[in-house]
Amino acid sequence: MMQIECPWCGRRDEEEFTCGGEAHIQRPPDPQQNSDAEWAAYLFDRINPKGVHLERWCHTYGCRQWFNVARHTVNHNILAVYRMGAAVPADSVGVAVDEVSA
Repeated sequence: MMQIECPWCGRRDEEEFTCGGEAHIQRPPDPQQNSDAEWAAYLFDRINPKGVHLERWCHTYGCRQWFNVARHTVNHNILAVYRMGAAVPADSVGVAVDEVSA
């Protein structure tokens, strides 16, 4: 079983958490100006890397806070946990900050 380090509650079993998908997705500034294809891409197109993936997680059966996790998708190692709105810890996960929307 995977264990996740909640920034507020500490290390807990994966069963207490809910994955919210890819982190750092930017909502279009003016959705009314987007075509149907652009809106569909925003809603449904996500990366599925073999390697480090930045994800949103919620401590559903704990403090109910959302936070971000850098997880390796092959071995499920958690490389970093950081709060929503915080900068991506690029030095610890090997992800260039330019590759991620702020």
